[in-house]
Amino acid sequence: MSTENRPSLPCPFEKNHPSQLRRDDEFYMWQAYNLAIDAWREDEVPIGAVIELNGEIIAAAYNQRDSTRDPTAHAEILALGQAAKTVDNWRLVGATLYVTKEPCPMCSGATLMSRLKRVVYAVPDPKMGCLGGATDLNLLPQSNHHLEITRGILEKPCLDLLRAFFQLKRKED
Repeated sequence: MSTENRPSLPCPFEKNHPSQLRRDDEFYMWQAYNLAIDAWREDEVPIGAVIELNGEIIAAAYNQRDSTRDPTAHAEILALGQAAKTVDNWRLVGATLYVTKEPCPMCSGATLMSRLKRVVYAVPDPKMGCLGGATDLNLLPQSNHHLEITRGILEKPCLDLLRAFFQLKRKED
């Protein structure tokens, strides 16, 4: 059954609304988590991403591959494009990407190419993650840019969300 004919699965998870007064890694990851819930509600793989610069969110996105029929419409790629437009520069120097799952090869490459300062992800991906999971593009010695990486922020709630989504998908199929 194609995705446009299939009703979206009800999402049993609630959004989290942390205090705006404490803008730390958890605060921004909760924002990404909330976007992952939005993805689920649109029958997309629940991955969300936000980009922070100087304490402000300059981009926010979630996976939209199925709805756009675009294989590059990952949360990270969409957020990077928004951020570049926001700062009017493809170089996102000083910015941090928060994403609920470790970036894939395409997204990991894009984070390096965009010159982000830092990437923070919740759930590692030993199969396709390329910032420490299956491989680490950040360790390429010939690269002229390297990222600061923080792993495991809100790993449990983000992993629970992904696991529940795929369990329900398997039941549906």
